[in-house]
Amino acid sequence: MEDREGQGSAEVTQEAKQRVFGERLPLAEHFARMLTEHGVRRGLIGPREVGRLWERHLLNSAVIAELLTPRSGVLDVGSGAGLPGIPLAIARPDITVTLLEPMARRVAWLQEVVAELALTVEVVRGRAEEGPVRERLAGQDVVIARAVAPMERLTAWCLPLARPGGRLLAMKGASASEELARDRVAIERAGGARQEVLSCGGGVLEVPTNVVVVERAVDVSSRPVSTRRRSGKRRTRKDR
Repeated sequence: MEDREGQGSAEVTQEAKQRVFGERLPLAEHFARMLTEHGVRRGLIGPREVGRLWERHLLNSAVIAELLTPRSGVLDVGSGAGLPGIPLAIARPDITVTLLEPMARRVAWLQEVVAELALTVEVVRGRAEEGPVRERLAGQDVVIARAVAPMERLTAWCLPLARPGGRLLAMKGASASEELARDRVAIERAGGARQEVLSCGGGVLEVPTNVVVVERAVDVSSRPVSTRRRSGKRRTRKDR
């Protein structure tokens, strides 16, 4: 997971929770309990995160709802524990949320959460760069990713899943502007048009959520970009 530097750990008030989730706050509290009771044991969150779930995870995720237009179709890439997709689905019942996750054990968790909270959310197993996934899920209004990869790779994987004129929202830390400047050329090559860094939740969080926003070009005439995942050495992974 990418460095989440700069994220505050102050105690979150009930007023802040109510402001973000409104009458659906009980669902968010239920999700928080599920993460507290099962998250560490199932490898979804680290032990240190239990005491700061609201500030660093639930509210941090949900506040980006302010960037979503009504009834948007939203794809959460690499959803993991359900962040940011589950908090967004709770805070904004008008949007259509799909959770994309490659690991079977995490997919099982996401399906349990969706059933337990009775959310209208689809869970799909796969990776953003896979052909069958793109055929099934392309055309999203918004593609969201949290702590997945640097922008150079993230745009190559995720922009093809957005409709022309759609957006990629990449949740980043304090170095969001520097990363955007560094990878701007690669982002344009992947089909990115307008690019900017926005802050969300300034009136709720001690440290607002930084989001790199990349709009997919309406006329995508850029050359193909490799979407293969690179690593230092070949390794095998047993999916639990």
